[in-house]
Amino acid sequence: MKTMRHRGLLSVMVLLIATLSGSLNANAQFVSFNQFLANTAAAQSSSYVGQPGYAVQDSNTFQLMQQYIQSMYQGVQVSQSFLLYGQYYDCIPIQEQPSYVQQGLNSIAQPPPAPGATAEGNDTFSPQLGPEDQYDQFGDSTTCASSTIPMQRITIAELASFANLQDFFNKSSDGTGAMPGIDPPAVSHKYAYTVQTVNNLGGNSTINIWNPQVNTQLGQIFSLSQQWYSGGQGNNLQTIEGGWQNYPGLYGDNNARLFIFFTANNYGQGGTVPNMGCYNLKCVGFVQVSNKWHLGGKFANYSISGGKQYFFTMSWYFFQNNWWLALGNGNNSTWIGYYPAMVFRGGQMSQNATSITYGGETAGDGNWGPMGSGAWANQGYTFAAFQRQIFYLSLTNASTWANLQGQQPSPNCYSLDGPTYSNNPVWGEYFYFGGPGGNNC
Repeated sequence: MKTMRHRGLLSVMVLLIATLSGSLNANAQFVSFNQFLANTAAAQSSSYVGQPGYAVQDSNTFQLMQQYIQSMYQGVQVSQSFLLYGQYYDCIPIQEQPSYVQQGLNSIAQPPPAPGATAEGNDTFSPQLGPEDQYDQFGDSTTCASSTIPMQRITIAELASFANLQDFFNKSSDGTGAMPGIDPPAVSHKYAYTVQTVNNLGGNSTINIWNPQVNTQLGQIFSLSQQWYSGGQGNNLQTIEGGWQNYPGLYGDNNARLFIFFTANNYGQGGTVPNMGCYNLKCVGFVQVSNKWHLGGKFANYSISGGKQYFFTMSWYFFQNNWWLALGNGNNSTWIGYYPAMVFRGGQMSQNATSITYGGETAGDGNWGPMGSGAWANQGYTFAAFQRQIFYLSLTNASTWANLQGQQPSPNCYSLDGPTYSNNPVWGEYFYFGGPGGNNC
């Protein structure tokens, strides 16, 4: 029987590297926050509509994108910005971030008690910033002050790479999105996953980090490893999601990045309001309170096939009417922020979730990229991707090992090994997943 105990001066060298990096990029021009706002206001649709590299459908849609950016940053004051992984982050005062202001919040919610500790194994926690990432190429610190949070800048070039705002908010750039196991499935999305139907207040898993390459020239869109907590049915389906994801069309490169996502209306299928879901801080929803993690940022380390394995721990907890997110290494996790229940507009997720799901997903257009490490699940530890230490919180706040059921609906491309339960607390409930992908999934 499964049981679970509830547990309860950067160096001169780094500065030198930063200085050298700045001198090597002396010809690059830093775009301040105020200049970014001015550039957005002055942008012309003719520079984007019909131009190579952009998908925005017409000038009216372009203007809506322009207005959307301006509305998101209305009243925001920024004193520090930096360039990280090729994208700008602005350090925004916690109570000036769009999700706080536009949801009419009067105070920051009280976080839950410190996240419970989990046992550590041979694999290694990967932070987002390595020593070389403490300063950007211009010598600016990549750590925001304690009263501010790093918000990845939403640019007109980013929005214009999508046909319209709805596609920008959706889970996938082709305008589709779905939960694994939903009938009928989205034909452009493929999965290998585990699931349990159970009333819950959130859960946890330790997520093995890989960096599968996504070939957009073949129609591949993204590859990810994530958690889903969901409730509701049909057009009333609602989810909170998170993990790592390689999505070149959204982030601009071929690196797996930390992400969260929510939908309040079945991935845009329910109702006419487009922005009832989005990634990270791309729309009003998630209220970030910690400066320690960069949503949309890459990781300092990725697992090596047959070699060192890296991970991070993600936990969600519905506490005092807010869905709180914790990130870290179990023994040193931090509450990053929360989705207020109002995000779900009285739907099921404003009360609790009714299912937990963990696994991999790819999206493509007739061709699907590698999932996890790209290796088949039965290749096991150091070769196949995994999630471990999977538990959920019951409606009485009891931590309970999951009792998952495995699904591999596209066995020609992706497989699943498990789920399995181990008395070793490093693993608990766990599974391996992944595969090479292809065009016959």
